[in-house]
Amino acid sequence: MSTDSATPRSEFATTMQIIPVVFFTFLCYLTIGIPLAVLPGYVHDDLGYSAVLAGAAISVQYLATLASRPLAGRSADTLGPKRTVSIGLLGCGASGILLLLAVLCGRWPVLSLGLLVCSRLVLGFGESLCGTGAILWGIGRVGTSNNAKVISWNGIATYGALAVGAPLGVAIAHAVGFAALGILVILLAALGFYLARPIAPVPIVHGERMSYRSVLTRVLPHGIGLALGSAGFGSIATFITLFYAARHWPNAALSLTVFGTLFIGARLLFANTIKAYGGFRVAIASFSFECAGLLMLWLAPEPHIALAGAALTGFGFALVFPALGVEAVGLVPPASRGAALSAYSVFLDLSLGITGPLAGYIAGEFGYAQVFLFAAIAAAAAVGLSTVLYLRNAKVTNLPAAL
Repeated sequence: MSTDSATPRSEFATTMQIIPVVFFTFLCYLTIGIPLAVLPGYVHDDLGYSAVLAGAAISVQYLATLASRPLAGRSADTLGPKRTVSIGLLGCGASGILLLLAVLCGRWPVLSLGLLVCSRLVLGFGESLCGTGAILWGIGRVGTSNNAKVISWNGIATYGALAVGAPLGVAIAHAVGFAALGILVILLAALGFYLARPIAPVPIVHGERMSYRSVLTRVLPHGIGLALGSAGFGSIATFITLFYAARHWPNAALSLTVFGTLFIGARLLFANTIKAYGGFRVAIASFSFECAGLLMLWLAPEPHIALAGAALTGFGFALVFPALGVEAVGLVPPASRGAALSAYSVFLDLSLGITGPLAGYIAGEFGYAQVFLFAAIAAAAAVGLSTVLYLRNAKVTNLPAAL
């Protein structure tokens, strides 16, 4: 049982308390990452639907995650993080069943697409509960002084799973068939549910609970920054494979891998900069790197430049969520942490939900490369917003405003 006391704890011991619970986030996002690079092509090529629908079929998951965020936050605060994670893993398993049925009904495109959309909706529900629950479970084990560390490790689990899952899904689909992906998703969710059972829950925090609307209002500026920065990830995750295919470039899944690899590397090497320099300063630098990477993708004349752009985007995006998230969660009382985390995360879901169809429209009208220009403009806007938030915070706390 952990507390928020100032008792010294080694970095290694703290990490070993965090990893067992963020592992469930890893399994959850493996169920997301495995079909991620294959689904757009399946909807576009196998089922014969447009690029806009291919993007929407992916993005509907994030809309479901968005809609279930209040439930996830309330569940983590009242039922406890462990139960919240377990329910989320059940949702991931159900999405695998629906994915398998969608492939088996591939002869009937409308039915197959409908089942696929249902699968993505259920997966979004599972993602919301797993992600929120795992972070609160980790914070409950190591204390609020390690908020940034828990959020950072949860992100490592998230994008590490996407980096592994995307090429793994492509390899399995080519070697065994698309139906095998649904079976694998079911097995991964079942494994997570089984492994969660023996790990002790953490005490539910009692005390003042703000209304969800009040929490959402308080974290709104931080969430808008997160939404702007998340457009880059949404664009790469949804359209990088079609961008490569349009230019007849090989190894599109590798771009997702390098994105995830640089993301993880940045989290491992630079997570402590949030505590050292503050969330807003780190966010400004992060958005700047992300913007540069997206501009490289937009202008890439060959796959090596595109790969470098994806890598730089992953490096820049790495600390966005924890940098602004630590600032956002610190604005609410302890009993409302789950609500604050879920309200803040809403903007990630909203961004990813909007990015798919909007980027699909841009790709259809202007070409796939322009999708990354659109995301770069959003990242540039996030630099400006984070600078305003930093200066406002410095004024309130009477800190030097020099960046």
